[in-house]
This record gives sequence, structure tokens and C-alpha cells, in this order.
Amino acid sequence: MTVALKLDRLKSILSESGSAVIALSGGTDSTFLASVAAEVPGLRMMAVTVSTPYMFSSEVDEASRFCSEKGIAHRQAGFDIPPSVALNPPDRCYLCKKEVMKAISSVAKEEGYAFIFDGTNADDLLDYRPGLRALAEEGIRSPLAEARLTKDEIRALARVAGLEVADRPSNTCLLTRFPHDTEIKPADLRKAGEAERILKEAGFSGARLRVHGELVRLELMREQFELIALSETRMAIAAALKKLGYRYITIDAEGYRSGSMNKTTKE
Repeated sequence: MTVALKLDRLKSILSESGSAVIALSGGTDSTFLASVAAEVPGLRMMAVTVSTPYMFSSEVDEASRFCSEKGIAHRQAGFDIPPSVALNPPDRCYLCKKEVMKAISSVAKEEGYAFIFDGTNADDLLDYRPGLRALAEEGIRSPLAEARLTKDEIRALARVAGLEVADRPSNTCLLTRFPHDTEIKPADLRKAGEAERILKEAGFSGARLRVHGELVRLELMREQFELIALSETRMAIAAALKKLGYRYITIDAEGYRSGSMNKTTKE
């Protein structure tokens, strides 16, 4: 099936729904979905973004700004770290997704929307995604996956649509920066988030900070190793991260790997 046919299928799914809430994280997939939905005639839709201490506040802000620019009705829902997630168990993605979708479902029910859509794409169905089970249990639909749109196709369509998020690196919540079965406190999450902001502003977009107590590992993209090799850059980052309270700053020789903090599963 061509990309054009897949896009037509996506629009048909959205149109046939009548009304829907879109779970808008601020990432490429959900932003593209909301953008397409906003142009579907007759569709009553709202975007809902959930804010938690382990999500990036910048993404919540960007989601709000996007909806304002596009004239999309937008609501924010939020909650503290759920007790089931606070110890960062191996199934934290499933537990977190359950809480997020319950919060969005509450808004959808309150406002009288028929469906809840999320940004899961066709590629996600081929990977290990614990959150998919939570989506099924909560009755959440994934129009991008139903239309068989892949990540690369979504990025290409987002570029054509002029969306700023088209080439934004995929991201995961801040819980993935800590080992499983580690008690997570809001202050730890804020510090890790600030550290990754420092990395991004220094030119290391997409890099990950992995926290092991006072020691942190920097997982960089392959093309970023030359930049970190510069003594001035390396020392500036080390100084900034130590100022946050980290004592040892290390660079992971293997570079960025998705799910490298997981015990026996892969994100």
C-alpha cells in the first residue's frame, strides 16, 4: 500500500469515529495524528496531554503551543508518581500507560467523546512495547497503526505538513534513566531532566543520561563522539553535571542503546 493510500485510510478512520480525544505527548507521532485530525471535516476532537514528574515539561509546553497554533481544543491532565511506579519496576511502562490512559479516559468521558486515539505506529507493533497491553485493556485505538503507517512514513508526511516535530528524536520518560527496582523521587527526576537539557543545548540532542547514584553514564549518538572528544566541550559538560550534584561523569563506549537500563526486557 502506498503512503498516499495509507494517509487516506487514516483520514477515513478519523472521520468515521465522529468524535475523539487524542493522547498528545508532544512527540512526532501523536502530533502528526492531531494535525491530520484537525483537518478532517466534521470530526469533533480534543487533544489531551498528561503531565507527570517523570515526563519532560518541555514536551507538555510544546504540545500546548502546537494546539494553540492549530486551533485545537487542548486539555492537560496530571498526577504524581503512582505508588505502583515509584519503585521503577520492570513493568513500569505498562503500569504508567494504564495510569495515563485512565486520566485521558476520564476527560473523554467527562466531555462526551466516543473514542480515544494514541500515536502508536505500525513499527511499534513489531517491537516489545509493554504499554500496548495497557492500551488494549483500556480500549484505546491507534489509527496510525491501523492505517499501517511506519515511523519513517510519518516523519516524511510530517515534513510535508511543515511540522516542527518531523525530525525530533524519539524520547522516553525519565524513569528509563534509572535502574529497575530503584526508588524514584521527584528531585531525582528533575535533576536528570535538567542534565539532559544541558546535554541537548551543548549539541547532544537524543543523548541519554543513565543514573547510577552519584555516577552517570552518557549514552551518545554515534555522530556525537567527535564532539565529546573535544576537551573544552567535555570539561564544560562535566562541570555542569557536577554542579547538579553528580560526582562521577562517564561516557559509555557503546553509545546510545534503547532500553539499556532494563533488566530482562527491551523498551
